[in-house]
Amino acid sequence: MKGILTVEDHNRDVAGLKYVYPVVSRRAGGVSVGINLNTNNACNWHCVYCQVPDLTRGRAPEIDVDRLERELERMLFDIRDGDFMIRHVDAPLRRLCDIAFSGNGEPTSAAGLANIVERVGKVRERLGYGNEVPLRLITNGSLVGQEGVLDGIGRLARFAGEVWFKVDAISTEDIRRINGVERDATSMARQLARCAGQCPTWVQTCMFGWDGEPPSDAAIQAYLDFLQGAASDGVRGVLLYGVARPSLQPEAGHVSRLPREWLERLGRRIVNETGLTTSVSP
Repeated sequence: MKGILTVEDHNRDVAGLKYVYPVVSRRAGGVSVGINLNTNNACNWHCVYCQVPDLTRGRAPEIDVDRLERELERMLFDIRDGDFMIRHVDAPLRRLCDIAFSGNGEPTSAAGLANIVERVGKVRERLGYGNEVPLRLITNGSLVGQEGVLDGIGRLARFAGEVWFKVDAISTEDIRRINGVERDATSMARQLARCAGQCPTWVQTCMFGWDGEPPSDAAIQAYLDFLQGAASDGVRGVLLYGVARPSLQPEAGHVSRLPREWLERLGRRIVNETGLTTSVSP
């Protein structure tokens, strides 16, 4: 692995491992060790801002959990006892902030998710890390109702875990345009509530310009109304962020970065109108 890690580069191959990759995370505020269960670049969604190359529709492949364990042990050992932080991370960000199931597609599409979460959590414990390094699941939430997924989310909670549940839009038209799926707000709210009932859950939202224009007033109001319901269902807060890296999807030409001031203004509205704790990462 070469060079200093930055928030603009989340290359999954930077460490030369199959499943495990380190990144500097804006939202987590330090080094995040990623677990990529979608090594085939397959996802059940197609988000227009996605930075995964050659993204395809599908599920995660079969996971070699023994290899995943070995790679994670190697990475955590280098962070704890090696010179990884000095070689690759700027001084203000030299802290391990989480182990995150993220990567190149929807991680909950992997078979045996509960077992994978359990094995990853035990590696964390063997290396001497405790609840100060939580397990995080970054998900679109669409598979919460499938067999084994809620079990995996429940296991996550046992390791001081939390879920970051994607909500980028509310209307079916906007969801279709942004996430490339047929989904409605009612089913999304139901899955979000089920998730929050199993494990501490945050809504994560990517806001961006489309053909140079920010989301409409109507879209923002629908989003705020949705968050009010989410607050009632026990959601912890909102992680609001903008696009920091270029999209690698065919729709990339439509996507643009919103000004910091716009995102911070929306963040204040979320707090004032829903009471939810909100973090803004432009």
